[in-house]
Amino acid sequence: MNNSLIVYNTLTRKKEIFEPINAPHIGMYVCGPTVYSEVHLGNSRTFISFDVIYRYLSHLGYKVRYVRNITDAGHLENDDDNGEDKISKKARLDKLEPMEIVQKYTLDFHHVLQMFNNLPPSIEPTATGHIIEQISMVEDILMKKLAYETDGSIYFDVEAFNKEFNNEYGILSGRNIDDLISNTRELEGQEEKRNPADFALWKKASPEHIMRWKSPWGEGFPGWHMECSVMSSKYLGKQFDIHGGGMDLKFPHHECEIAQNKASNGKMEPVKYWLHANMLTLNGQKMSKSTGNTLLPNELFSGDNDKLSKAFSPMVVRFFIMQAHYRSTLDLSDSALLAAEKGFAKLMAASELLPKLKAQSESSANIDEWINNCYSAMNDDFNTPILIAHLFDAVRIINSVNAGLEKINSADLEKLQSKFNSFVFDILGLKNEDQNKTNDELMNGVMATLIELRQQAKLNKDWASADLIRIELSKLNIILKDTKEGTDWSVEK
Repeated sequence: MNNSLIVYNTLTRKKEIFEPINAPHIGMYVCGPTVYSEVHLGNSRTFISFDVIYRYLSHLGYKVRYVRNITDAGHLENDDDNGEDKISKKARLDKLEPMEIVQKYTLDFHHVLQMFNNLPPSIEPTATGHIIEQISMVEDILMKKLAYETDGSIYFDVEAFNKEFNNEYGILSGRNIDDLISNTRELEGQEEKRNPADFALWKKASPEHIMRWKSPWGEGFPGWHMECSVMSSKYLGKQFDIHGGGMDLKFPHHECEIAQNKASNGKMEPVKYWLHANMLTLNGQKMSKSTGNTLLPNELFSGDNDKLSKAFSPMVVRFFIMQAHYRSTLDLSDSALLAAEKGFAKLMAASELLPKLKAQSESSANIDEWINNCYSAMNDDFNTPILIAHLFDAVRIINSVNAGLEKINSADLEKLQSKFNSFVFDILGLKNEDQNKTNDELMNGVMATLIELRQQAKLNKDWASADLIRIELSKLNIILKDTKEGTDWSVEK
């Protein structure tokens, strides 16, 4: 490590030296998706940003326990504790079981992140898998008189919390409790609350509500904020290192998490460093379903949209996302993606050229300085755009050495190869799609040939050869399935 890692802490509103609570172990919790629809690009940007952070911390030698939840219950249509649960509503509209909705969109979420080459988290807990623990935390907060019951619903008492905790509600977002009260709209169901700023820990289920669990207060479901308080503290402890998420979650979600954790666990700060990724805009405007200014990852990959001139691959999109700092707003446009595509191609071409370079007896390039610059960029709050600028310095060196315009000795060449690959592939999480595409095409061609040979054998009534092809492929976990349209194949894991 060339110098200390610095992170911007939303809680203190300044950059701080990163000092883990229990080094080399790090606990990191990132709020995952509410699985009622396809994951959108804004969320994808957040998860890609924290994937890079996870990769870099691991590269530095830390043992990171990365927890990212799945919200499969309790997230209402808005943040004012009214409306319908998003998953229940989608299930009702589609005439499906809520868990069918959850399964469908959880699989979609995982598929999209795999295409972006995100690493899976260490633990991926679900809200419905932790109902007992959520009820227990609600009981604890009630017992401490920091919450109250109204007709089967439990609300957090913000005013009581502020009296006991020195007006700390608003510590993360910087919001004032009096401003919150005066700016809160009058909504249906608000009469259950003592104070408009109070928020639900547990909601009584209406007769038509599908997702419901038994509790000491009757049948209901947990509040959205409660699940993250419970799962983060269960898997990472009462105090852990990093809590991440999108900037839009800072208030009320993360603010409420802090209040709940303190109410339950005491006055210690539950999280040492709060990190927030900024929003993604589309053609200079906020992404919005209502205005039609929106784009799903699969629409971007397929080109099936009216916003862009062509399809863009997952790695080009990932590379584009990392050309802005994770705390900066990033605007997605056709011209920006086209530029990113050219830059990504240059980076991949250099990565293919690098192992072919021949070492000289001396060096004219300062590789140690280049390595230090790369680490300095990432150590400054994970500054990927500066790192990418330095990677293109390396591209220039690689091309110059290949053309005979610069020299590099064997020791420097070894360092350049090692660190270039580490930063491009291990830390930024990029991969050479051309190579993968070639392998896929090769596999498809081989399988088409084998299926044709098997079909010919069957036509010749050479059943032994036909069976031999099927049996040998099955040993490789490749399964053939004969249909009316022909023969399909799949790889079983």
